[in-house]
Amino acid sequence: REKQRNRQREKLVLLPFLMSLFCGALPDQIRYSIPEELLDKGSFVGNIAKDLGLEPRELAERGARIVSRGRTQLFALNPISGSLVTVDRIDREELCAQSMPCLVSFNILVENNMKIYGVEIEIIDINDNFPRFRDEEVKVKINENAATGTRLALPFARDADVSVNSLQSYQLSPNIHFSLEEKSGDDGQKYPELVLEKPLDREKVAAHNLLLTALDGGDPILSSTMHIRVMVLDANDNAPLFSLPEYRVSVPENIPVGTRLLMLTATDPDEGINGELTYSFHNEDDKISKTFQLDSKLGEILTLQSLDYEESRFYLMEVIAQDGGALLASAKVLITVQDVNDNVPEVILTSRASSVSEDCPPGTIIALFSVHDGDSGENGEILCSIPRNLPFKLEKSVDNYYHLLTTKALDREEISNYNITVMVIDCGNPPLSTESYIYLNVADINDNPPIFPHTPYSTYILENNPRGISVLSVTAQDPDSGNNAKVTYSLAEDTFQGIPLSSYVSINSNTGVLYALDSFDYEQVKDLQLWVMASDNGDPPLSSNISLRLFVLDQNDNVPEILYPSIPTDGSTGVELAPRSAEPGYLVTKVVAVDRDSGQNAWLSYHLLKASEPGLFQVGLHTGEVRTARALLDRDALKQSLVVAVQDHGQPPLSATVTLTVAIADSIPDVLADLGSLEAPRDSQASDLTLYLVVAVAAVSCVFLAFVIVLLALRLRRWHASRLLQAAGGGLLGAPASASQFVGVDGVRAFLQTYSHEVSLTAGSRESHVIFPQPNYVDTLLSQESCGKSEPLLISEEINVNEELGVVQVRFFFSMLACSFFFFICFLNLFSSAKHGTLDLGSGHGPQGVGVESQMGLLAQCRVSLRFPSLFLCPLHLHPHMHSLKRNKYFF
Repeated sequence: REKQRNRQREKLVLLPFLMSLFCGALPDQIRYSIPEELLDKGSFVGNIAKDLGLEPRELAERGARIVSRGRTQLFALNPISGSLVTVDRIDREELCAQSMPCLVSFNILVENNMKIYGVEIEIIDINDNFPRFRDEEVKVKINENAATGTRLALPFARDADVSVNSLQSYQLSPNIHFSLEEKSGDDGQKYPELVLEKPLDREKVAAHNLLLTALDGGDPILSSTMHIRVMVLDANDNAPLFSLPEYRVSVPENIPVGTRLLMLTATDPDEGINGELTYSFHNEDDKISKTFQLDSKLGEILTLQSLDYEESRFYLMEVIAQDGGALLASAKVLITVQDVNDNVPEVILTSRASSVSEDCPPGTIIALFSVHDGDSGENGEILCSIPRNLPFKLEKSVDNYYHLLTTKALDREEISNYNITVMVIDCGNPPLSTESYIYLNVADINDNPPIFPHTPYSTYILENNPRGISVLSVTAQDPDSGNNAKVTYSLAEDTFQGIPLSSYVSINSNTGVLYALDSFDYEQVKDLQLWVMASDNGDPPLSSNISLRLFVLDQNDNVPEILYPSIPTDGSTGVELAPRSAEPGYLVTKVVAVDRDSGQNAWLSYHLLKASEPGLFQVGLHTGEVRTARALLDRDALKQSLVVAVQDHGQPPLSATVTLTVAIADSIPDVLADLGSLEAPRDSQASDLTLYLVVAVAAVSCVFLAFVIVLLALRLRRWHASRLLQAAGGGLLGAPASASQFVGVDGVRAFLQTYSHEVSLTAGSRESHVIFPQPNYVDTLLSQESCGKSEPLLISEEINVNEELGVVQVRFFFSMLACSFFFFICFLNLFSSAKHGTLDLGSGHGPQGVGVESQMGLLAQCRVSLRFPSLFLCPLHLHPHMHSLKRNKYFF
């Protein structure tokens, strides 16, 4: 028998290869056929990669996998060979029982493109099951007076195989009293019956032992046997009789446990024990005995457990009624289970994308899922839908699979995620429904630049601000997310007055806070025009800019600046003239001032702080004009001193003062004439100091003058003797005497040209002061050149050393003479200053002597310039400056 099975295995093992050749060309449905229990674990079923049009390695690369619902996985994919293989040995009877054909269906999902393919595998039956009786031995009772032809029902055998491999016939062991007949039921089952062929005689044989053999049609033929013991009873004339040969009942699947389904009725006209009937199931299987209960006395059939239409749609059973005399009757009972809409539709999510980019095109597959309802008919019809206001749609695929697709472009900034509700509802009454949720996250792309909420920005900052102070904070919002929404700030490169803007301000790249790098000065920078740029960190980055105007606010940090009267650089004070005939309101002068600040800080007002004679002058509050407040009188002093204050309107106010000296006279000569008769008030201590100074300078001058006279007399004597020796020697010298004399005078000129002074006289001087400037190096250089040119006239080969020393002494003499004259002038100047005013010796810059200079028509100054270089070389009446010197009575 084992050899026959091996031969059958060899014949059937080629079926998968042949079936794959004919069925593998279908694009969406692939069919294979394999024999049951002939393949070990990992046995080849079919080349699924070839049938799908893929290379073996592409199965794993594309994420191919088997998806099935509610069933143990019987097959697997071999990623190396690309073939479909078995997971374990397959038993067709366990899978399909008596159903034909036995088909196993599942789907293969290719994750890469979310395409699904149906696979159907037929399990071919082999003769691997023996016909089997439930009992190895059975007892049958029969009356001894039973008529010939009486039939006795026997237990039938069951064969789990199908078709030709199932139960085909019965054989009865040879005997003279009984024969065997077979009856075929509506379900195709063969039922054996014993037929009495010859009357029985209990007294001869009380029991007959028979052997019943059940045979199938396989190759080889399999069989099993059952022992039958026929007990011969005493006579029982009437057999029980059921009211119906077949009982039918339909019940809903949701009836409660213990419900009575029907009551069987059988009658027996016999009396006594021969009329007492007992009901029992005949040839029932385990499923029926576990589901139903038969009352042996009453004939009622009850439920032992809940019925399930999806598990079994009907139950067919046989019930016998047997009397005490061993006569019996049988009837068929068919219980039909009615479907009730008791199964909620379910959604099985096969594959889904957790996130999708917001720039995905319409038609992008989001998820793949299947729906299932365990009910049948209308109760199993399912409708699937999603809300209409979403940019998605459902598209039916093979079997009960659906694709969830996008219908339009997504925008993460509007909706960043979707919770899609998939609703499935059946067509039962009442309908049942269920909801499944698919969560989808929309992935961001950098499609939005940063946006400033305000445009443009403007802010203010006070000048003289501390360095590093925060000026303003700008903020830009980016509706993207992650790095695409991270904003950095920067300033556009630009210059202001030739200086980069980065030298004035900076911005924090992370917070957008603008800082002042330096202290602003309103007088230099009144406003700055900036461009702030906000960039995100996307790829590529997006940016936007905004104009920012920074206004510098003025502070009162500048003191009013007086333009007129200007303060002379040499320290003298200007004098304004006012004629004695001036009427009240006469414009004497005007104080002109400016303030570098602006606005209220630059509004100036003029005030007269102090006057030597109050009430004589007044100052315009806003004009700065100095006018006479009344007519001038003879008793009014020649020199009037005014202190004018200029004040701005800042907080706190700043001010500046200027001192004006007004001389009351009709003309400049009158001023000079009147200045001589002025006795400036001074205290006794100052007078004593001046007197001591004059006496000391006079004593030094007299001593020096006496020394010079003695030296001059000695030198003239030696010089005269030298000239006599030259005349006696016959003209030993090559140069005339006049040349030597000229050279001496030239040396004096060179010495005196190094001294050039300017003497300024002002009427307001209280003390005498002398300023000694640096020598005029230009004149000195000219003098040295002049001396260098005259030396050849003095020196010759015949001049002896004594003559050279004489020339030096002559030069020294004239130098001392010039110094004496200079000290004498200083003495006169000090004496004059002590009596009348200030004598200022400054460096001269022009040939002008005493002159009147007008500044803006209001300023009059008296200057006397004294130059000494040529006083000793020409007569006084020929010197160009003598006329001006003669007018200075303090000098002469």
